[in-house]
Amino acid sequence: MVQFLVKRFIGLIFVVVGVTFITFILGLNAPGDPIRDMLGEHFNPIIYAQLRHAYGLDLPWYQQYWNFLVNMFHLNFGYSFKYQNRTVMSILAGGVPVSAELALWALILQIIIGVPMGIFSALKANTWIDTVNMGVILIIYSIPVFVLAVFFQVFIVWFDQHTGASWPVSNWGTPWAYSPADLSYKIVPIVVFALGGIAYIARLSRASMLEVLRQDYVRTARAKGLRERAVIYRHALRNALIPLLTVVGLLLGLLVTGAFFIENIFNIPGIGYETIQSINDRDYPVIQATVVLLAVGVVIGNMLADIFYSLADPRIKAQ
Repeated sequence: MVQFLVKRFIGLIFVVVGVTFITFILGLNAPGDPIRDMLGEHFNPIIYAQLRHAYGLDLPWYQQYWNFLVNMFHLNFGYSFKYQNRTVMSILAGGVPVSAELALWALILQIIIGVPMGIFSALKANTWIDTVNMGVILIIYSIPVFVLAVFFQVFIVWFDQHTGASWPVSNWGTPWAYSPADLSYKIVPIVVFALGGIAYIARLSRASMLEVLRQDYVRTARAKGLRERAVIYRHALRNALIPLLTVVGLLLGLLVTGAFFIENIFNIPGIGYETIQSINDRDYPVIQATVVLLAVGVVIGNMLADIFYSLADPRIKAQ
């Protein structure tokens, strides 16, 4: 088990380093000059040279990348180009809790709704219940998350106009606070964010459960006279859930990419929102930091998926 985890951990380190290198090279070769844009109409060659030296941009690219790696392991991503007196970590400090809260609740909804929905459809396979259930799930799965977000915003505006309510269409409220006022901001973005994952997990759960129900040991359990409830919950369900553990990392990746749309459409001040704003402002230190944080999140999700799967299926420990 330890050897298995060490191999996975070493591989994931190389993934993070590779992501940092690609991000750094893209920022280095991006068109334009962020320092010149920073000065704008007040361009002065002396100040320009001083700022390039202060940000380390006058060094060779390999020296810049090495300094970036060393500082990254100390959680130091330098100073923002746009906000010259603010460190990158101080800018992202407010966005990390927001994005973490949004992703966590979306993931919880995906699991507690998607898994039972898929299992129930498998147990009612080829009936009208299964057909309706999978039809609705397929429609939700096929609609992009940003389209769902806009649709819900339009519905909220219509609802407010016709009922006199004041349900908010954007912003987030206080992170990790759940007063009625805060919940009014958070419920809709979380639900919209979770819908795509719910449909994905439901489809996967149904396929996995149907495959398990066709196995010989399930037929043997039924032939022994076990009650159907015991066959389902004691024998089939546990094995059907094992493949779902492998998609934990993938789900985290989907949450990360989906956050860019959700946070910008709903004006949520998370990491995705900061990343888009940094791209518009060509604030490369912030872009590099957000990409690294998002990559680390995906890597940790894959690491947890490997751990859970190894615990559920001991056969992979020797691989």
